[in-house]
Amino acid sequence: MNLPTGPDPQRTVGASLRQSARLFADHGIDSPRLTAELLLAFVRGCDRGELYRHPERELTFAEAAAFRRLVERRLRREPTAYLTGRRGFWTLDLEVTPEVLIPRPETERVVEAALEVLGGGSTTRPRSVLELGCGSGAIVIALCREAPRHRYFATDRCFAALRIARRNAFRHGCGGRIRFWAADWFSALGRAAGPFDLIVSNPPYIPSGRIADLQPEIALFEPRAALDGGPDGLAAYRAILGQGWSFLASGGVMILEIGDDQRERLERLAAANGRRVQVDCLQDLSGRDRVLRITKKDLASESLGEL
Repeated sequence: MNLPTGPDPQRTVGASLRQSARLFADHGIDSPRLTAELLLAFVRGCDRGELYRHPERELTFAEAAAFRRLVERRLRREPTAYLTGRRGFWTLDLEVTPEVLIPRPETERVVEAALEVLGGGSTTRPRSVLELGCGSGAIVIALCREAPRHRYFATDRCFAALRIARRNAFRHGCGGRIRFWAADWFSALGRAAGPFDLIVSNPPYIPSGRIADLQPEIALFEPRAALDGGPDGLAAYRAILGQGWSFLASGGVMILEIGDDQRERLERLAAANGRRVQVDCLQDLSGRDRVLRITKKDLASESLGEL
């Protein structure tokens, strides 16, 4: 009996990519080719470019089996980021697990808006910056990397999320510059912690009844606590604006990611109870309302202006 001695053409890098990408496309998986590349690069421990430099390279039996298992899990709609444990955000490569929300490109708009507030000049005084519900730490770490002169604080009520955020912070050289608290919004912050010049958050804002209608990757696998904004989607904003107002310095700014249909209700909520604010809404790259910038008016400056 003559056994084949050459490489198996069905187990090469190129063939594996083509077959898995076709399978993903047939099952309605977003970005099928990119998904196949990310999973195979993860299995082989290389970058995606390496796959194209050597498409004829044959996978080992162990690599082929590992890749097949990942493909099967992705077909069951488990997110690619959870399968690889990595997600790119801003300029960062972040660790992610099912305990944290997967950072999304639209959340980078929060980082951009925050950096505009912080300014880039060396003459700017150091500011105190707080992220609420930090999850993987994506926002606060991006800010700390871009504007290291400031003081950074972050909270999350999930201990597993805080462990991931701390690991990401140390991995990106920010471990000693961000103070993390386990807290449900402001619950663990004493008065000595504030006031903060800038408070940022991407809170849960999906109405409870709509979560089941989201993509299966989100509805079935991402942490519900990071998605569920209560019956009308605004529960977290009520807590942040209600509890947090006394933690925000006069002239300070809150920057909040929002749902694209929440702008008007949140503008009214921000100005409720006689709060003197300036509210601006910023759009994402798709032109959708994405970020609310709420400035706490400096009453002393207003009084001087009236003289």
